[in-house]
Amino acid sequence: MKDISIEFPGVKALSNVNFTLNNASIQALVGANGAGKSTLMKIMAGAYNHYTGTILLNGEEVNIRSPRDAKKLGIEIVYQEVDTALVPYLSVAENIMLNVLVNKMGHKVMVHWPAIHKAARQILKRLNIELDTNEIVENLKLSQKQMVLIARAIAEDCSFLILDEPTAPLSNTETEELFRLVRDLHDNHNVGVVFISHRLPEIFEICEEITILKDGKVVTHQPIEGLSVNRVIEYMLGQKLSETFPKRAVEISGPLLQVHKLTEKEGAVRDIEMVVHAGEIVGISGLVGAGKTELCKTLFGALPIGSGDIKLKNKKLKINTPYAAVTQGLALVPEERRKEGVLIGEPVYSNLSAANLSRFSTPFGFIKSIAERINAKKMIKDLGIKTPSENQKVAYLSGGNQQKVAFGKWLIADAEVFIFDEPTKGVDVGAKHDIFELIGNLAAAGKGVIYASCEFAEILGITDRAYVMYDGMIAKELDTKSTTEEQLLFYSTGGK
Repeated sequence: MKDISIEFPGVKALSNVNFTLNNASIQALVGANGAGKSTLMKIMAGAYNHYTGTILLNGEEVNIRSPRDAKKLGIEIVYQEVDTALVPYLSVAENIMLNVLVNKMGHKVMVHWPAIHKAARQILKRLNIELDTNEIVENLKLSQKQMVLIARAIAEDCSFLILDEPTAPLSNTETEELFRLVRDLHDNHNVGVVFISHRLPEIFEICEEITILKDGKVVTHQPIEGLSVNRVIEYMLGQKLSETFPKRAVEISGPLLQVHKLTEKEGAVRDIEMVVHAGEIVGISGLVGAGKTELCKTLFGALPIGSGDIKLKNKKLKINTPYAAVTQGLALVPEERRKEGVLIGEPVYSNLSAANLSRFSTPFGFIKSIAERINAKKMIKDLGIKTPSENQKVAYLSGGNQQKVAFGKWLIADAEVFIFDEPTKGVDVGAKHDIFELIGNLAAAGKGVIYASCEFAEILGITDRAYVMYDGMIAKELDTKSTTEEQLLFYSTGGK
C-alpha cells in the first residue's frame, strides 16, 4: 500500500501511509485509538473506496474498491464489531459458509445443506472448536461468535488475513487456540496475517514485525525483536506514559449497594452476596463465561431476577427493567458497546443526553436540541472525546472515543452506582488511562463502582476489593492490595 490517504467529514484519517505485508509473515499493526489502524485495513479489505494512493500485489497494481475485489485477491478480514459482521438469525453453518453461498452458488436455486454443514464442521474441527452447526448465531456467547467469524474467513483459501482485535472477547484457552491457528496459517499455508491488538504482550508472543501508526501516519516499521512494551507505548503516544493506573486517595464510607442471595431467573448467576461502599471500586473478576456479564445485566434489570434482594442506601429496590434500574440510581456501561452501549447511527450530542432526556425536554416532551449541544460540547471537552464536532455520528469515532461517549451519557444521570463491564476492551493504552481517571473520579465523588473484567492486571490495579466468579457464583472475595494475578487465576478456575 503506497501513499494511502483518506478523509471523512472533518477528519483526515490517513495521510500518505505506506504499508507492506509479506504473505508469509505475521505483522502487528498498532496505534492509539483513532490512529487509523482499522481504517487502513478496511481499505485493504475493500470497505472504503474513496481513498487515494495505490495498492500493489506481487508488484502489480490492483484496484480494490469493494469487499468483492479484496476477496478475489485472497484478502479476508475479521472485524472487531462481531455482531455487525454476523447474520444473527442464521445458523453457525450458514454464517461460516456465507461467502460460498453468496458468491459461488451462481444461478443455482437449490442448496445442498448436508454439504454446507459438512464443510462448516470440517473448518470448526480444524480450529478445534466445538459448536453445533445447526445452532442459531444469536444464541451464542460473544467468544463463540468471534470464532465463527474466524472460521468464515478461512472457509475460502486466503493469502492475507486481517484480524482486528480478535482476542478481545476470548478467554486464555480460546486465545491459545487462535494463536495455534494463526501459526498454522503462517507456517503451512503461506498466509500473511495482520494482527491488530491493544493487548501488547500478545503482539510480542505471536508477531514477527510491527507497524505503528500515530495520528494517521506511520511512526515506525521494524522487526519486533529487540522492542519492549514500554518502547511501543512511547511510539504510540509520542511520549512516555507515567502510570497506567492513577493514584487516588481512597475514602470509603458506609455500604451503598447491598446484594443478598441474588439469583438470575434462568440460573446464569446464583446466590450472589456482595456489597459496594460509597467511594469504593469493587472488581468482578473471572474468566470468559464465569458469569460476570450476566451479573452486571441482572443488577441492571436486563436479565430477570429469580430471587434475592438488591438494596441501595438500605432501601430495597424493585428492578425488573433497565428503566427501573436507571430511575433508582444504577448505571451500566455494557461489554458490547456498539450493540448495547451507544446509539451507533446517532450523533454524539444525542448519545450524551440519552440517559437523562427529561433534562433536555420541554414539559410537552419536545427535545431542546440547543441544550443538548451545549451539554455535549462540555462533555467532549471534559472527557477528551476526539471528534470533529458534537454532530459527528458515533459510528465514525474510534473504539476508545465510543467508550467515552458510553461513559459520558451517565455522568449527567445522577446515578449512585456505576457498573462497568469490560470497559477497556478494544481500547488503547492512552484511552485506558483516561478511562481509569474517569472511574477514579467517580469513586472520589462518593459513587459506588463495580468493575467487571477478565483482565487480572486491571482488577489489581484499579479496584479496592474483588469478587472472583466461577460457574455463575462468587468463589472468593479478596482485598486486591494483597492479591496476586496467580491467586485470581486460581479461584477463577475453580480452585478452593
